[in-house]
Amino acid sequence: MTYGKNTTLTVALALASLIGTLRPVLADQAGKEQSQVEHEAVREVVHGTVVTDPFRWLEDGASPAVKEWVRRQNSHTRRVLDNLPFRDRLRKRLLALHRISSLGTPVPRHHRVFYLYRRPEQNQPVLYVREGDAAPRPLVDPNTLAPDGTVSIDWYFPDPTGSLVVYGLSEGGSERSTLYIVSVNDGTRLPDVIPNTRACSVAWLPDATGFFYTRYPDPAAVPPGEENYHRHVYFHRLGTDPAKDPKVFGEGRAKEDWPTLDISPDGRWLAVTVHQGWAKSEVYLADLRTTPVQFKPVATGLDAVFTAIALNDRLFLHTNWSAPRYRVLELDPKQPELATAREAVPETEDTLEDVVVSGSHLVLHYLHNVSSQVRLVPLAQGDVRDVQLPSMVTVAGLGTSKSDTRVFVRLHSFVRPTEVHLVMSEGGKQELWDRVNAPVDPNRYEVRQVWYRSKDGTKVPMFLVHRKDVRPDGRRPTVLYGYGGFNISVTPRFWNALPVWLDLGGVFAVANLRGGSEFGEEWHRAGMLHNKQNVFDDFIAAAEWLIENGYTNPSKLAAMGRSNGGLLVAAALTQRPQLWRAIVCGVPLTDMVRYHKFLIARLWIPEYGDPDDPNDFRYLYAYSPYHRVRDGVAYPAVLITTAESDTRVDPAHARKFAARLQEATSSARPVLLRVEEKAGHGAGKPVQKIVDEETDVWSFLIWQLGVEFPGDEGNAE
Repeated sequence: MTYGKNTTLTVALALASLIGTLRPVLADQAGKEQSQVEHEAVREVVHGTVVTDPFRWLEDGASPAVKEWVRRQNSHTRRVLDNLPFRDRLRKRLLALHRISSLGTPVPRHHRVFYLYRRPEQNQPVLYVREGDAAPRPLVDPNTLAPDGTVSIDWYFPDPTGSLVVYGLSEGGSERSTLYIVSVNDGTRLPDVIPNTRACSVAWLPDATGFFYTRYPDPAAVPPGEENYHRHVYFHRLGTDPAKDPKVFGEGRAKEDWPTLDISPDGRWLAVTVHQGWAKSEVYLADLRTTPVQFKPVATGLDAVFTAIALNDRLFLHTNWSAPRYRVLELDPKQPELATAREAVPETEDTLEDVVVSGSHLVLHYLHNVSSQVRLVPLAQGDVRDVQLPSMVTVAGLGTSKSDTRVFVRLHSFVRPTEVHLVMSEGGKQELWDRVNAPVDPNRYEVRQVWYRSKDGTKVPMFLVHRKDVRPDGRRPTVLYGYGGFNISVTPRFWNALPVWLDLGGVFAVANLRGGSEFGEEWHRAGMLHNKQNVFDDFIAAAEWLIENGYTNPSKLAAMGRSNGGLLVAAALTQRPQLWRAIVCGVPLTDMVRYHKFLIARLWIPEYGDPDDPNDFRYLYAYSPYHRVRDGVAYPAVLITTAESDTRVDPAHARKFAARLQEATSSARPVLLRVEEKAGHGAGKPVQKIVDEETDVWSFLIWQLGVEFPGDEGNAE
């Protein structure tokens, strides 16, 4: 390893390399002995297979021993990353890129428009209302509720009249929301307060006297471990005691069911879509004019996805039933039998991602080769119109209401930050409503799409982003990103930190792996359950394409992923360790034998499978990254990130994986664990914490891939 002429860099990298060789989990000999003697490995026979779990003790995040272990790990990580000489300059640049405003999807209600907006100096977005041509005014500012910016608005729903807004606040990134109501006229908060409303779905009555909503039980009312399940539908009348709100849907159903709500503009029809994983849902419909209210099944027992949209005289279903790339069915709500459904929008070669109603039109969001297109289809007779959008962009939101002809289209791309276009569904007029300004010149960069073949011959697309003057020379520092799961498309989006990497001459590649929804339900199912290995094969094949086509080589290639993407890169690490120089593994799942025992993870059984099922276990154990780590393998450098308040993926996954890699690797490259305090899975994280984490991530990548940062005379090669 050579360092160039910069003495500070030489010392820092030598120190970091030395620290990286200290692979035992704890920083001192006494801690090492404690880890090895007091915490023996657990060995169990699971479905006839002996499964070894050497770091089971790290699952207990409340244990003093685990807390001390985490403290030592964080201290070790800080000693390594804080000594990189370019770190302060990198953070300054990242802070400038994050100190731009952020803009959410506007939602119109009569003469008012509601949206989330964050000024450059703020940590959290503020809920604003704009009335006609008047200046926007803030309604709810979470920045005033916590000096460190760790209180955030998770969701909000204006009532049909635009006079009240129900919204949720959570702390520390936990996503455990409390529901509040604000009066739009004077900004006062109503006394109605409802806890346990995480990711709430709300359906207001037309006169704004009450609303249907989803909430979770009081944790004391259910067995331990079930407080994040049993999501049911209640009705709240304004001014009444929420503790006495009647439950209207969910009793007796599977605790993993996830209902969402939609109500017709006249308030007669309440549709409940019950999500049962990411490949199946059911729809029920109630006539609220009848007493007692009863829900009739509309679409049940089918292995397909349905989402209901209720109008006064018709019910639309956005579905992949007998249409893998989705279509729209129309039913009479008085007789909502699927056998009588009319096909309002047939399936096409493109994937129908989303459907909303604006006045007398359906607004359809399609993906064509992983880029967004928007189409307006009249409910009655008339011409179909396409909304004019740039190429290779993502429509991140469609803001409208069923009684409004305004459609707010929020979009962005890899090198263009958010902008909002106002489209009139009647007449088709289109104009730029607002945009986010950033210190980025998109003309400096090139974005293109390539296709490659995976292990089984499947053609997979991948986006490549780099400076226009960058050419394949076999030595380009390259970061490959992927996700591949949960029916989620990975489309072009603006990454605030990305211009730093591109300006350094780096290549950023995004592979559109199976398991997502880029090409409909068949693409999703090809990467879920027993087909999950296809996702890892797609990702590895993307890396091989980048090498074979002269962009990079294993000494210059890194993999990056978060959550399900963290599982992805952890699997790619353990299956092909020599393919990578560095891995950034964010909030990952890594122990797929026990994943279903933590937090909300039983919701993911339809996607991954059930380890308690012998057949599912066989597939899960075969790729479970924690169990695939092998002693004596020279693993690449690894940075694993997690957060103490993560209520989705338990940080135990990250702790155990880090400990196992540190114990097993034979290389001198560091395995670092970064555990964030007062932060969760990612939602609601304040800007300062985002910048701190990205500084660590990109410092790690710049160091490990041997990139010369401006002002440094040498590099890590």
